[in-house]
Amino acid sequence: MAETKSQLIRGLTLTDTTALVIGTVIGSGVFLKAAVMAQEVGTPKLVLLAWVAAGVLSLAGALTYAELGAMLPHAGGEYVFLKHSYGEASAFLFGWSRFIVAGSASIASLGAAFAIFLSVLIPLNHVWATSTFNFWGNTINWQFGSQQVVAVVVILALSAINCLTVAFGGKVQSVLTVLKVAGLAVLVIGVFFFAPSANWSNLATPTGTAEWTGLSVFGVAMLAALWGYDGWNNMPMAAGEVKNPGRNIPFALIVGMLIVMVVYCLTNLAYFYALPFQEVVTSSSTQYREAPSVAAKAAQSFWAGSGGKLISIAFVVSTLGALNGSILSNARVPFAMAEDGLFFKRMKSLSHRTYVPVFSIVVQAIWSCVLALSGTFDQLTDCLLFASWIFYGLVTSSVFVLRRKMPNAERPYRTLGYPFVPLVFVLVTIWLIVNTWQTKRVESAVGLGLILIGLPLYFYFKQRKSQQG
Repeated sequence: MAETKSQLIRGLTLTDTTALVIGTVIGSGVFLKAAVMAQEVGTPKLVLLAWVAAGVLSLAGALTYAELGAMLPHAGGEYVFLKHSYGEASAFLFGWSRFIVAGSASIASLGAAFAIFLSVLIPLNHVWATSTFNFWGNTINWQFGSQQVVAVVVILALSAINCLTVAFGGKVQSVLTVLKVAGLAVLVIGVFFFAPSANWSNLATPTGTAEWTGLSVFGVAMLAALWGYDGWNNMPMAAGEVKNPGRNIPFALIVGMLIVMVVYCLTNLAYFYALPFQEVVTSSSTQYREAPSVAAKAAQSFWAGSGGKLISIAFVVSTLGALNGSILSNARVPFAMAEDGLFFKRMKSLSHRTYVPVFSIVVQAIWSCVLALSGTFDQLTDCLLFASWIFYGLVTSSVFVLRRKMPNAERPYRTLGYPFVPLVFVLVTIWLIVNTWQTKRVESAVGLGLILIGLPLYFYFKQRKSQQG
């Protein structure tokens, strides 16, 4: 773990990089979010439209990130883009929120989800300690048992794998991505060709329901879909380890997101083709915690009895792939910050054997395990969703700033549809931010507060850097 002068190794191939995009995006959202979206908008067509709209918006962001990633193919992704466009303060606040909350809480959440899905296949019902407490106005029913142990173990195990060469981590990601896409393909094919009760009439608007319930409500549903698409921005964080980044980063982002869009839209279409709308509405969600997931219900439509286990296996593999991708990419942000002298020096340490930021991966793993054991990761990610989209908008607007500030910089790829594609993304992002502030005021305010907590730390590192320089 000794610090060296070595550089990151570009060991991620085009296949690995594309798998990192697909595998990090496809997690548990595609299996679950249709229910809460149906509860919001009230019609199958609007749910599907929300998935399409969220996919187009995410693709617009990916098209813009492709230019930025090919132009600045360094570890850190958005941190690097913000540093070059808006300065170190904005970059640090992004990196701080990513490391201390958003990235680590996402890893913790995926670890916990893995344990929950695995418990359907293997009994994990031992609970050794419980407690109830309030966290930012939310009641947390904390417990420590076999599920929490499994969550910690899987986080540590995948973190250990990513301490090996980045090429090995990339190969693991490729295998898991193929398996999760195959699982969704089985679900879609099973519904469309082998579900006797499936019927296109299920897509009709329920009697007495309005076709359009308002832009604000549609925005809430779209935000839920965007959570399912979240992760498309992660791959550029590992750009410093991508082979031939000028070609592979744009290709992986664009092709990867197109594949995800097709998979998501077909999967959700399969749900509504297989199930009456009310069955989707009453699937697993906050309102119906004990109900089967919409994916499990759809699988039962063509594989009675074993459909639930099929989806549980798909859940496990999908979550495992998203967890591996999150660990690989997020650890590069504190590494990049430390390289600039804006974070703890040890975070930039590279293994002299594998040339990966092992110390950064280890610290990230420990903090993620703490969050997984605390039971507060869902509340943290809810609070950071608002702030995350502020950064998405800022990063996307960087393409305008950098074209002005660095007009002669080499750009192996230029954003398709510039300036309209990034402009539309920024405008829709502003609308989503305003809508989220109006509908989730407390979570939004707490998210901003968590980011601003990083300001004193930024000034500390800034002063220390100037003294050393």
